Amino acid sequence: MHSDYLPMRDFLSGFEMHKETEDDYTYLSNLLEDFTTPGFQFQGMFAVSQPDLLTNKRRTSMVSCNILKESDSSVKFLWAPFPIEMSGVSMIVPSPSGSKLLVIRNPDNEAPCCFQIWTSSRMEKEFHIPQSLHGSVYNDGWFEGVSWNMDETCVAYVAEEPFPAKPTFNDLGGYKKGGCADKDLGYWKGQGDWEEDWGETYAGKRRPALFVININSGDIQEVKGIDKSLSIGQVVWAPFTEGSEQYLVFVGWSSKPRKLGIKYCSNRPCALYAVRVRALHHELKSNEPVLQSTEELHALNLTQTISSAFFPRFSCVPKTLTTIHEFSTSPDGKFLVFLSARSAVDSGVHNATNSLHRIDWPTDGKLFQSFEIYDVIPVVMCAEDGCFPGLYCTTIHNNPWLSDNCTMIISSIWHSSEVLLSVNVLSGEILHICPADSNFSWNLLTLDGNNIVAISSSPVDLPQIKYGVAIEKATSNTTWSWSNISSPIFRYSDKVRSLLSSLQCSILKISVKNAHDGQTKGATKPFEAIFVSSKTKNRDVFDPLIVILHGGPQDVSLSYFSKYLAFLSSVGYSLLIVNYRGSLGFGEEALQSLPGKVGSQDVNDVLSAIDHVINLGLASPSKITVMGISHGGFLTTHLIGQAPDKFVAAAAINPVCNLALMIGTTDIPDWCYVEGCGIIARNCFTEPPSAEDLTLLYSKSPISHVSKVKAPTLLLLGARDLRVPIFDGLQYARALKEKGVEAKIIMFQNDVHALKRPQSDLECFLNIGVWFNKYCK
Repeated sequence: MHSDYLPMRDFLSGFEMHKETEDDYTYLSNLLEDFTTPGFQFQGMFAVSQPDLLTNKRRTSMVSCNILKESDSSVKFLWAPFPIEMSGVSMIVPSPSGSKLLVIRNPDNEAPCCFQIWTSSRMEKEFHIPQSLHGSVYNDGWFEGVSWNMDETCVAYVAEEPFPAKPTFNDLGGYKKGGCADKDLGYWKGQGDWEEDWGETYAGKRRPALFVININSGDIQEVKGIDKSLSIGQVVWAPFTEGSEQYLVFVGWSSKPRKLGIKYCSNRPCALYAVRVRALHHELKSNEPVLQSTEELHALNLTQTISSAFFPRFSCVPKTLTTIHEFSTSPDGKFLVFLSARSAVDSGVHNATNSLHRIDWPTDGKLFQSFEIYDVIPVVMCAEDGCFPGLYCTTIHNNPWLSDNCTMIISSIWHSSEVLLSVNVLSGEILHICPADSNFSWNLLTLDGNNIVAISSSPVDLPQIKYGVAIEKATSNTTWSWSNISSPIFRYSDKVRSLLSSLQCSILKISVKNAHDGQTKGATKPFEAIFVSSKTKNRDVFDPLIVILHGGPQDVSLSYFSKYLAFLSSVGYSLLIVNYRGSLGFGEEALQSLPGKVGSQDVNDVLSAIDHVINLGLASPSKITVMGISHGGFLTTHLIGQAPDKFVAAAAINPVCNLALMIGTTDIPDWCYVEGCGIIARNCFTEPPSAEDLTLLYSKSPISHVSKVKAPTLLLLGARDLRVPIFDGLQYARALKEKGVEAKIIMFQNDVHALKRPQSDLECFLNIGVWFNKYCK
């Protein structure tokens, strides 16, 4: 047979015979390499959320890109020309190797859940899971947990447990034993027992339970051995070796003695648990695990000595896949790390300084009744100036590990910004790795091997994707080089960009007034405010000032880009965004200084911040407005009552106006006691409030100052708010009207506490802009 291809042995012998061509061969081979391997290419997917005002929902689409690494160490993102809308998709979870994709579609009604398994070319399998097995899969970021096992045959996940049986009656009201199916005629179902839920945004949702699906057979089983009093979340497969026991690790929250609102509340006690999953070989392929119902398989509490443990992450090591240049990680089993909010749990405040911990995982896979828990990052009480203020994480990436297998990359709040940190979980070393410009906030998107993909923005700078590469120095120190990545995701008009270019932002430090000897050192340190203003206007002519106050109060306003705040600043307002004492990011002593002093300490901090910008010549005292949500609304209504001549208008979103009224209707009665009376009262919510309690709580409330209010006030209320039920805002607005103060109520009938539905979001800030223009322009 004729062939145009020379056998390799003949080619080599020919090469040896003609060594005079070596230089030419080297040159041509190097040139050919430039053509055939221009760089290492990785693929990424970005989920993009977009408001749809007509449907009042958010559209989610996927934008894919190839990450091309050039020989000169530069990087390019090659974006797909169009995004693909993921209609009806609740979650998208790639397998550890990246070769499979799990797509979960939750039903809008009582239809089955849908699980789809995709490969690079097609959908391979689809499973419809009836409500008799479980309800919707949790995708809320808190109970949410979906985890592939190592050999990609099973997926563990958290979903609503099935509906409990309800009593059934015939058309005359007679009870039918055994119940009936929904399709049975002549019978109807009663209400059954009421079940307590986890409050705000969880109304009507059933207990989160743990399930496993075999993606080859479609078999689904609820994991046995878990106490029914536990609500399950954040499940991960523990690493295992051939022949060893397999475990699922998850977070469990107890419903005893009762469930309280958990949204925005990290102070609910929780623990890490492990439950064994055995591998059977009969009728199965490749060691597919099947859950056993034997009595011995009880979930084991791994963190009995600590009151809070969540976001479990196993250490990982890199591995090369079958496809060239792909990169992924797999658990190596050396240790398990987790976050703890024990400061919040132990004190009763709803958020506080986190700590990070490590458990050394047994190499033989055999677990014991107790593990030694190592403190990696302890709670920081009061940091020295410029030093790490403590850990404040809202989440940990599913795979936060660099290739040394002991360094994780996390996002954490640092005063008024969010920053990127590298943390060595063996030594405890913490490094601030993003640029030191404090006006920007950074958030981790993902890791690309040992490189970082993040997003950065400021109140006056649009979000920008950044790519970080570590640079080793001779001194063993590591610095990071950051490059901008062009992206089709953040598209704004030339008009918006022009308006933003005329704005400037700074973070102000404000001294504490009237500090006394009884306060901790951290409570006397300066707090901060973000100030946004025009950089083009005549300094003798001041824009009206909007004072913006975050909720919580154990929360924080970060120096991120916000389209709605940018909108307000672009239409002629300066913004003073105050992080009063008690905010996250400033150390535990400063945070714990506020409980029991709400309505006084936080009010005085805001007034000090206003006086600070006036004294600096940045604002005029004649046109000041104020707005806030939740506790920010509490401060807003307090300020217009305690300093009635200082403000020309106010807007309050779901404000706390009367603690004495709220305590009997909210999903977080403990919050009322802790913030109003101090942490000593954190357990008082278990008893009916006494007359003395109600009197004290009323005296701490804005409604006690309502008779002094002069500022026209706009109230924006969510009718389905379980956190601060609408009766609080309605009572306050009616009291204003009785006093002859102009008050306007906008009610969002289908929204909850945060008012985050697209139409609510837009109407809320549009009405605030119109309201303030009415009294300032």
